[in-house]
Amino acid sequence: MLEVSHQNDQVVSDVTILLKRAQNGDERAMEDLLLHITPFVRRLCLPLAQAHSADAAQEALLAIYRGIRGLREPSAFYSWVRAVTTREAVRTAKRIGRRTTDELSEAPHGADPFVSIDVSDVLGRLPDYHREVLTLRAYYGMDEQEMATILELPVGTVRSRLFRARRNFQNAWHQRSA
Repeated sequence: MLEVSHQNDQVVSDVTILLKRAQNGDERAMEDLLLHITPFVRRLCLPLAQAHSADAAQEALLAIYRGIRGLREPSAFYSWVRAVTTREAVRTAKRIGRRTTDELSEAPHGADPFVSIDVSDVLGRLPDYHREVLTLRAYYGMDEQEMATILELPVGTVRSRLFRARRNFQNAWHQRSA
């Protein structure tokens, strides 16, 4: 398993070595690499797939396992993992269908926990497609093109959904405090 050291360069070097070995068919290296990224993948899946985040993480890890040989640039590994994971989380949530909404488990550091609960409550009242674009924008910092790729939608549709999602969130937020 990958030993995480206090030196960031060492971790990057270890990941690069594991990545090359995994791409060449070394199953032990692949296992170590997947174990290393599993917490990252789970954190990414939670706000997008919510109640189905465990299924989404599993699907994402499987997609990473299947596609790792196609990754050409080792320095893009974490960005690639993020893209694959967010795509799989959205697909899993759509496939399984969300009927319940769970609150976001991770509040920003230093944030008032009551505000986080209020934000989660307001997000929970939005339609899934509005919650998806807001989460991709606010939580992951994606632009419209990245969101369009992940959601497999035209950029114009993403822009429209984002506009309406922001407006609906603001309306719900003001109704909450009234």
